[in-house]
Amino acid sequence: MYLHMLGRRESQVPAKRKGKKRDPRLARARVKGYNKPRRTPNHPKKSHIVVAKVGDKIKTIRFGQKGAKTAGKPKAGESAAMKAKRRSFKARHAKNIAKGKMSAAYWADKVKW
Repeated sequence: MYLHMLGRRESQVPAKRKGKKRDPRLARARVKGYNKPRRTPNHPKKSHIVVAKVGDKIKTIRFGQKGAKTAGKPKAGESAAMKAKRRSFKARHAKNIAKGKMSAAYWADKVKW
């Protein structure tokens, strides 16, 4: 190979991957793998992104209101207002959360609430 023309040494050439190619949707969303959510600080409206995969269906999902004061994970000594906020979100979106990994509500519930 003409590595000297590219300005690379042999040790700098990326190794060839064996097996399946990486899905371009994962690269575009800049996530580590399927069903692994990531924060999106530069997106104007949504706070997270995930490339969801169930069986052979794959879908890129943006979810979560940017800047929303969510309850996060339950903490010891949590205020009653935050407990009520968490309960209200889960009740309001229960039908959509039940749809599973292919819905934004499922991921918002899992990551933000």
